[in-house]
Amino acid sequence: MTNKFISAADLMARVLGSPGYQYAIIDHPVSSASDDELAARAEQTIQAIDSLAIQK
Repeated sequence: MTNKFISAADLMARVLGSPGYQYAIIDHPVSSASDDELAARAEQTIQAIDSLAIQK
């Protein structure tokens, strides 16, 4: 999820019965990002997922 939509993601998790669901958060925006920016977002995603895995 991009950092602009965290509250929407949290709401959806609650509505779907998973309050506190953890997910990777990356910088916004994605749709208008350049190739270099997308590569940086991909790296951000990998790091965020790694952090979530370590927390479990």
